[in-house]
Amino acid sequence: MTTNAANTSMSHPAQCLAVLRIVVGLYFLKALWTKFGVVMLGGVVPVIQVEQRWLTVMPKIVAKQIEGNPFPWYKAFLEDTVLTHASLFGHLTAWGEALVGLSLVLGLLAGLGALGGLLLSVSYGLAAQHQSGASFGLHYLLVSAMVLFFVARSGRALGADAWIARRWPGRWPTRRPLS
Repeated sequence: MTTNAANTSMSHPAQCLAVLRIVVGLYFLKALWTKFGVVMLGGVVPVIQVEQRWLTVMPKIVAKQIEGNPFPWYKAFLEDTVLTHASLFGHLTAWGEALVGLSLVLGLLAGLGALGGLLLSVSYGLAAQHQSGASFGLHYLLVSAMVLFFVARSGRALGADAWIARRWPGRWPTRRPLS
């Protein structure tokens, strides 16, 4: 029995990568349920905002991450910058995770979403990698995935970036950085 090379190769790698992008996006999008709440503006209009609970918990998490952190420069950053501006960084992390999640799930400006996810993943990895091997492994995988999503411009399959690429071919949001 002969095998055809086309039958043994991956037939839809872009779609497979898009499924991975969506799953990772859902991981980040969980911030909408864990870090946000809905308030009524003027008692009429629902608006999402970062919950006070997250703004209270986040500095406690960072304080635990500082203990035993093997990177003196990052430990100093967490102590001197993040903790002294805890409310700002609480809002930045919550909104950052939500926007990265939306970008990756929708495939909308997925390259920018991947860069944002890369920044968050590296930051979280540097903060928590010494706490457990699982944390190190998770952040290593997230960093790898974000680089892959960025380089491949993964939003062009099963995402809104496909529409952008058709509408404005060769523009920066969907153009591959290495081509």
